[in-house]
Amino acid sequence: RRLAALWSPVMPDFKFINFSSENKIAIIAINNPPANALSSKVMEELDDSVDAVLKDDDIKVAIITGTDGVFFVAGADIKEIANIENAATGQELTAKGQAVLNKIEQSEKPFIAAINGLTLGGGCELAMACHIRIASDMTKFGQPEINLGIIPGFGGTQRLPRLVGSGKAAEIILTGDMVTAKEAHRIGLVDKIVPPDDVLKQAKGIARRITSKGKLAIAAALKSMNRGLKTSLEEGLRIESEIFGKVCETEDKKEGVSAFLEKRQPKFKDK
Repeated sequence: RRLAALWSPVMPDFKFINFSSENKIAIIAINNPPANALSSKVMEELDDSVDAVLKDDDIKVAIITGTDGVFFVAGADIKEIANIENAATGQELTAKGQAVLNKIEQSEKPFIAAINGLTLGGGCELAMACHIRIASDMTKFGQPEINLGIIPGFGGTQRLPRLVGSGKAAEIILTGDMVTAKEAHRIGLVDKIVPPDDVLKQAKGIARRITSKGKLAIAAALKSMNRGLKTSLEEGLRIESEIFGKVCETEDKKEGVSAFLEKRQPKFKDK
């Protein structure tokens, strides 16, 4: 499988994604003009770039963004959707897309969406799969699939209600209307809105703060949240307690507590 080539020290070479890594932060910039549509080829490369992040022990945080400045991601490739003529093909397409976004959401490394342009359809679904979303105050969001006689297929009908509530999600999905960045922030679709030129800067700033923490604690926190959100509060609390107990045995826990008591900055070794 083509992934084998990604595990070399050489940076992955993609056609539709600009991949770079520096100071424990990976940048995955989608580059498929004119609208950064998520074609099958783009999704394959996105999948490979996510795997590259997860496999590289030196990377602690990944940022997903667009290269355009007009579009973060406009959605799926409409020409590919036009060629779907039976249920099996449609299910196959969505299953592949969902698998990639699930990998991002369930990752024990944080993914930050640096949303620097229009974020529609699959683009909105991609952003929702990320753990933190920073958006340009000039962009807009939407799930316009209803206008094509279809529904969101990369997780939109599931993640959007969980983020903004079932009523607001129904309004967005059933009307196909776009919402402004200000409204997206108000309803909890994005975590922070900033001027367009500051989107990547803000995302990198958050990423740098995360990279200063211990990798084991980062992974444990995400694991606890990901597992807990799939179950009841009672079971989630049990999961949290179990994972808390495990991190108490790490060297980083000892270092973190010692540094606090000694009034100094901790030097985590990710052990």
